[in-house]
Amino acid sequence: MTFSLVVREAVDEENDEEYRYGVGITTNNPGVGMFCPFTSERGAVAAQYQTHGDVGPQIQQYINDGVRAADAVPAAARSSPLEEELQIHALCKETRGYHAGRGLDRFHDESDLAYGEQSGQNWSVAGNCLALVNVVDLVGEAYTSADTTRPLAERLIDALEAGDEAGGDGRDNEARSAAIFVADPTAGLANAWYNVTRIDASKTPLVDLRKQYELAKSFYETKSKEW
Repeated sequence: MTFSLVVREAVDEENDEEYRYGVGITTNNPGVGMFCPFTSERGAVAAQYQTHGDVGPQIQQYINDGVRAADAVPAAARSSPLEEELQIHALCKETRGYHAGRGLDRFHDESDLAYGEQSGQNWSVAGNCLALVNVVDLVGEAYTSADTTRPLAERLIDALEAGDEAGGDGRDNEARSAAIFVADPTAGLANAWYNVTRIDASKTPLVDLRKQYELAKSFYETKSKEW
């Protein structure tokens, strides 16, 4: 159904007290940006597969309240009636949380699609209904090999494109979607407005996501100089 990348980055390499967080996500269903990705200055979450609308916000609230991602994810999954049908990953300052319900095994064992996850020190990738399981590896490689002087939002889009080019979501639907969410404590007001960008229904959501991001970024960078 979906693949996503969740990341945390120290704002200052010499000071790991303050982080920016981001989520990039895409799926062959409409509206993925409505219920799946969540970010704040304390952490980031992607809740996917049979998404329950309350799970992502609950995990984000736990993290905002100081609960570690490794504890927040299983706590929220256990409280959901869709526990067995959820794939969730999240990062906070200290830890990563991951949950994959048993329903993912049952579904993927009976189909030609794949699911999986991969993670590094400051990033996490998870996907389901994938054309190939190595989609998650290629998303991670694209993120970790990127030029870190570029804006995080752009690098999230690049990583999603790498996964999509490798096969991405293995279903053939007309209405697809994608989103990037970035929470950056150093971002100015205009920056914050284009750091959250969604394409809710499109045949080419990643093409449209990049175009919309670049248009918004150009507009607000120009306007912010006038303010």
